[in-house]
Amino acid sequence: MPKWLFVTLLIALPLLLGAIHPILFVLALAGVLIANPMIWKYRKNKYFNGEEFQGLRAQIASVVAEHNEVVNYVAEIRGQGAFELGASSTGQYAHLANFENTSNWNYQRDRNVAEYAPHVHNASLQVVRNASMDPIKYLMKYFEIKANQETLVDVQRVAEDISRLEEAVANVQRREAEIVTMINPPAFILQRYADEFWSLVGVHLSPITVPYPKYKFQYVSAGGNSGQTVNIDLNTPTLDALSETLVQKIRWAKSAAGQRALMTARLRGWIKDRDRHTCQNPACGVSVAVEPNLLLEVDHIVPVSKGGLSEPDNLQTLCWRCNRTKGARMPA
Repeated sequence: MPKWLFVTLLIALPLLLGAIHPILFVLALAGVLIANPMIWKYRKNKYFNGEEFQGLRAQIASVVAEHNEVVNYVAEIRGQGAFELGASSTGQYAHLANFENTSNWNYQRDRNVAEYAPHVHNASLQVVRNASMDPIKYLMKYFEIKANQETLVDVQRVAEDISRLEEAVANVQRREAEIVTMINPPAFILQRYADEFWSLVGVHLSPITVPYPKYKFQYVSAGGNSGQTVNIDLNTPTLDALSETLVQKIRWAKSAAGQRALMTARLRGWIKDRDRHTCQNPACGVSVAVEPNLLLEVDHIVPVSKGGLSEPDNLQTLCWRCNRTKGARMPA
């Protein structure tokens, strides 16, 4: 039953009947509490078994099927991607020792305890503060991210995997929002029976999120009273900035490794605009104008692994299906 009606009955009915006899107060209260879930279940079954819901579910079957294919593609990207770069050496052998605070109870100050992990660098307070002002410089310096072409290749590999996964996850979320809009279920269905709703519609919800590599600069005072941290997530803007810094430091040359540094979010967006957000495979040609939730990707016509460069003439927009089919093959 609606919340306002439930609250009204919960308060008014026991009071009215309780005025007649105390036992009736208890019975009325129990009746309202028992009836409420039964009413919700009745309304839910009535909605799911109704002709309107069944008809809408049949109408959007193709939309649901496309959604589920994209979800599987997201899982492929997540499974094949690489999301690691450098690591800090501080505390790399900390696991070999056992730490125990043997101070008297009123002198123990373990409010800030140092964390030791490959993505955590324990440093002085000054280093932590400097890292907050110049994160790229300090990320490279303390996490062994060297300024050479091999590192640039690794950074761009991670950047491409992150970017593809970001766009694919966002695309799945837009598709799920569209399905909800098309069916437009009562609010209580999504509030109380969301899992059953998606199951009956046939949608495979994706649990996948973007696994941004997370790096931390950490300062903990000797007594544990003070602690400060700087967190750096390697998302697309951070990876683009890291690529540009590496290019400047290694004095980028015309090589496959160097050319990959041009693959930034800005360039990907420009290529899609140039191609009018349309798949450039002549056998396909699908566009966002026809399919608003189309997942598009930027592809190297001649793959980088075969000497292709990240120049506009060697880049094209492909839909996710065509890009998955093409892979790293040379054009015919």
